[in-house]
Amino acid sequence: MSDYSQPSQPEDSLAAIAAEVRHCQRCPLAQGRRNAVPGVGPAQSAIMFIGEGPGGMEDQSGLPFVGPAGQYLDELLASIGLIREDVFITNVVKCRPPNNRDPEPDEIDSCKPYLVRQLRLVDPEIIVTLGRFAMERWLPDQRITKVHGQAFRFGRRLIVPMLHPAAALRRAEWRPWMIEDFQKLPHYIDEARRLRAGDDPNAPISAITPPPDAPQQSRLL
Repeated sequence: MSDYSQPSQPEDSLAAIAAEVRHCQRCPLAQGRRNAVPGVGPAQSAIMFIGEGPGGMEDQSGLPFVGPAGQYLDELLASIGLIREDVFITNVVKCRPPNNRDPEPDEIDSCKPYLVRQLRLVDPEIIVTLGRFAMERWLPDQRITKVHGQAFRFGRRLIVPMLHPAAALRRAEWRPWMIEDFQKLPHYIDEARRLRAGDDPNAPISAITPPPDAPQQSRLL
């Protein structure tokens, strides 16, 4: 996962990346969009949320997570003392898939360079993946219902997979999972900052547990 930790290019800025995304023609999704949705949030944010793809309201506004799922995300952030402006929010694909279908592998690959550059610039301490397709970039072959809310170390950064807020809205029995997972984030932030402060990279991190069949190529605690 070293492509997410290299320094950004001097000419890069979040605004410049957003402008490229809005004019992007890398894949067929560009033909059906009203607006591309690059992402929003401050540079140097401690947390980056990565969802799957824009929906209808996001396609109209050009902003991520503005529909019911976005309102629920705002509620979850408020539960741990954060607001939307404190975090960076984006998706693995920047244009709405037709009829809100799942993003396809070639579409995710087409958008990957934008996401990599955003990650390098924001340099978050924690990446929270929302939904299966965002999770699979770091944890392929895992089941999100099995690993949600756990923290995985990739170098000096933590990856925390969570259910997509829209999925929790559809299935009420999953909402307690979302609430519980968000309550862990302040602790994970503390642990991620301890990693970046130069502690022993092999030292155990409390409350971070890999699944029994975690991928061996990743450094997981």
